[in-house]
Order: sequence, then structure tokens, then C-alpha cells
Amino acid sequence: MTPQSTVLVIDDEPAHRLMVRVVLGDADFKVLEADNGSSGLATLRARPVDVVLLDMRMPGMSGLDVLQKMHEEGMTTPVIMLTAFGNVSSAVESMKIGAWDYLTKPTDNDELLAVVKKAAEHVRLTRENRDLKKQIGRLQETRIIGNSREIRKVVELIEQVGPSEANVLILGESGTGKELVAQQLHEQSTRAKGPLVKVNCAALPENLLESELFGYVRGAFTGAAQDKPGRFQLAGGGTLFLDEIGELPLTLQAKILRALQERIVEPLGSVTPVSIDVRFIAATNRDLPTMIAEGKFREDLYYRLNVLEIRIPPLRERIEDIPLLVDYLLDKLGRKNNRPIRTVSREFLDALGRHEWRGNVRELENVLERALILCRADILDLRDLPDHLLAPAPTARPAQLVQPGESPLETAERHALEETLRKYAGHRERTAQALGISRRTLQYRLKKYGLTTR
Repeated sequence: MTPQSTVLVIDDEPAHRLMVRVVLGDADFKVLEADNGSSGLATLRARPVDVVLLDMRMPGMSGLDVLQKMHEEGMTTPVIMLTAFGNVSSAVESMKIGAWDYLTKPTDNDELLAVVKKAAEHVRLTRENRDLKKQIGRLQETRIIGNSREIRKVVELIEQVGPSEANVLILGESGTGKELVAQQLHEQSTRAKGPLVKVNCAALPENLLESELFGYVRGAFTGAAQDKPGRFQLAGGGTLFLDEIGELPLTLQAKILRALQERIVEPLGSVTPVSIDVRFIAATNRDLPTMIAEGKFREDLYYRLNVLEIRIPPLRERIEDIPLLVDYLLDKLGRKNNRPIRTVSREFLDALGRHEWRGNVRELENVLERALILCRADILDLRDLPDHLLAPAPTARPAQLVQPGESPLETAERHALEETLRKYAGHRERTAQALGISRRTLQYRLKKYGLTTR
């Protein structure tokens, strides 16, 4: 039993409600009471309840009426029906429309406690399972997919840098996954339980950016009816991620430099500095040294931010990761669009391997989502790609030994499989985990390339 699980007793008999309150209260349950169906439903709508004890016969709304109403409103709280000994058939009927269990009156105290504990335990396990699924889903969405040498270096650097308090500057073209790297750095830090507050410096107008970053006090300007904390304060105890830092105007760069140096901010309209406790991560797709030479970015701010630097390679520099990304993205997009997960033809993969991918992984995801939605067959093929992907484009490829009949992309995929298998001594489950694919997909690819494992 979870301590302080909440039980709502809906019963018009005060004596029975008192008995339930004493028995369950002694067992560390929190007991709420309602003397009729209407007030019971009002309580259920107003606050979270773990278990409901519901009397079958009450004036006004009967227990069955309340149960039916709960069902119509989508309430999933376990309901234990209370019925007179001679009316068990009604309790059985209630179970057909969703009741968890039933007890007969007069209620045996031990039986009452056992049934309520069982229902509360069911609620606890259901919530834990739901929370675990959410956590797994979130972790899957924030995984960095790939097995190329370039992306492994990024992952290793994140593992080294993550636990530190040092400021990090993430460099990479648009669509390479800079926000994803920031998320990983935060999750591997000692601040992981704190907030990760993200600010896209390019998305906010200059006249709003300062108030968003530093906050303001009541009366600071027309419309400032109350104090509002800025992103620096909201990130307290956690991480502040400043995306597209190269788009900041010089006036704000000076104020951010002060925040980094002195660990204080001054909300608009205030003369009282506010202390901040945050770790800074910044990202940009701009060439900051060139901007410094042109007088568009402060050199002192650059060195404050760039204590540690992580460069994310563009997709065209890790073309061998495309098959893994396709597997991962098709699974993700299939769930998002309620479309069955599809396989892809060799020609489809080859076309992806020839493309320049100036929009990087974001562009690949868009192409796959379009193909998934428009595809009418069981396999994604060339006809599902936009025209601009069908023309050959020069792409740098790693020098690898090509097997007869293999396309360059298949060669890259085979080498990624072989290298990962060697790393994990042929262990299938660990290999699939490292590659970010299911064991079923791994088995298919092993069979395709004639690779054996233990």
C-alpha cells in the first residue's frame, strides 16, 4: 500500500462512513466522505482520489448511476461497490460496467482493508508503469542515433562534459541536433533533477528578449501588472540553454556576460540584483570568430561561453548513420501519424545516401514523414521521394571495402554493424541497443549481410 493513498467513501449512512474512516485511517489511508452521489462526483472532479467505496442504494443518485456517470466522464478510479447481502446480483451488474470489486454490508473490517489495499496497490503500479513509459519515451526521443566515428566522438564528449559545471558551446549547422545535445548534457549533469530552460535567441524580437531573459518588476513598463521572473531565474538549480546565441544584439551580449561573470541579473525596472544558480549551455550555427572580427560578437562573451566546445557533424559527414536514423525515425513517425512501420527499398536508401542533406537530420525527418504519409504500398520506394532527391549529388564517403553487388550506403551499414558487433563481442542485445534499433531489425540486417553472432 502506498502511504496516504486517498479513499473516497460515498455512502448515505453516517455510521458506516465512520467505521470505514476508523479502519482505513488506522492503516494510514486518507479518507474523504460524501453522503450522496452528487457530492461524491463533485469531489472526484475537484481532486485526485485513488479508490472509491460506493454504496449501491442511496437516495437520489444510486451507486449504479454514479458509476455510470464516472464511466461517461472518463474517470478510471477503481470503484468498490457496497451492497446489502441480499442484493449481490446488482453488485455483479455493477462490475460489468466497470466496478473493481464489491463488498457486502455489514462489511468485515479485515476484508474491507484487504480489498482497498489491493485496489490502491493496483493504482500505484499503474501510475508507476505509466510514468516509466513516459520516461522511456522521453529518453528514446532524446537519444543520439548513430554509430559513425564522428557521432561516437560527440557521445563520448557528452559523457565526459555532462557531469561538470563548465559552460558548453555547441556548434553545428541547422538541423544537426544541437538542442538534443543540450538535453543530453543536462540529463547527465548533477542538475538533472532541476529544470532545463530553453531560449531561442533568434525567435524572440529584440524588444521582448531582455524581459524574457531577465524578467521585470511590476510597473517596469506599460502592461507590467505584476512581477515576472526571467528565464535566468526560472532555470535556478538547473540548466539554461541559449540557442542561436549568435543572433543576440550586442547590448544584450554585455548583460549576459555580466550574468555569467557575477551570477546575478537585474530584472527590468528593478535596482536590486537577483542571484542566479544555473549552468550555461549555448549553441549556434554561426561562425563566431568571424563575427568577433567583424565586431558583431563580443570576444569576452565568446570565451566565457566556450569553456568546452562540442561540434556536431553535419549528416553528409556521417552518411553511414542514415540506415540507423531511418529505422529510428520511421518508428517514431509511424507512432506519431498512426501509420504502420514500413520497410524501405534498397533504391530508396541509395537515394538518401546520395543527397547533400543541407537541412541535416531535420530535413531527413521531414522527407521520411512525407514519404510515410504518401506511401500506398508496404515498402517505401523511389516514388515516395520528392523529385529533388532523385537527382545524383556528390557526397563525400568514407573509403571502405565494397562487396560485389553492394551499394555504397549498404557498405557503410555493413561496416557499422561489423564494428559494433566486434565492440560487444557479438552480443545481439547490446549491439541492437548501441545501434538504436530493435533486435528484430538487427536480425534482419545480420541475415541480409550474412553476419553471425553468438
